[in-house]
Amino acid sequence: MEKRNVAANSPLERTSLAYLDQRMAVAKRCSHEGVMAGAKAAVVATIATAIPTLASVKMLPWARANLNHTAQALIISTVAGAAYFIVADKTVLATARKNSFNRPSNA
Repeated sequence: MEKRNVAANSPLERTSLAYLDQRMAVAKRCSHEGVMAGAKAAVVATIATAIPTLASVKMLPWARANLNHTAQALIISTVAGAAYFIVADKTVLATARKNSFNRPSNA
């Protein structure tokens, strides 16, 4: 089997160190935006979950009897963790989708 030469305009020849560094910077910015959006969503979800959870423990006899401090913390932290990962994932995917349409002009 003979080897073929790679065309001068192929994607293998166009990838340079500068291009790869640029793509790496875009990926880091994309993931940073996801982390920040996820953290904001986790804070909001923590507050939005903690208030009704703690209020129900004070007011409802069933909750007072069945939800100890560990259960309350588990409810609140589960919602916060879920909000973080959902929002971070959606933000990273949206940013990646937006950046996939912005091709470099010199490619």
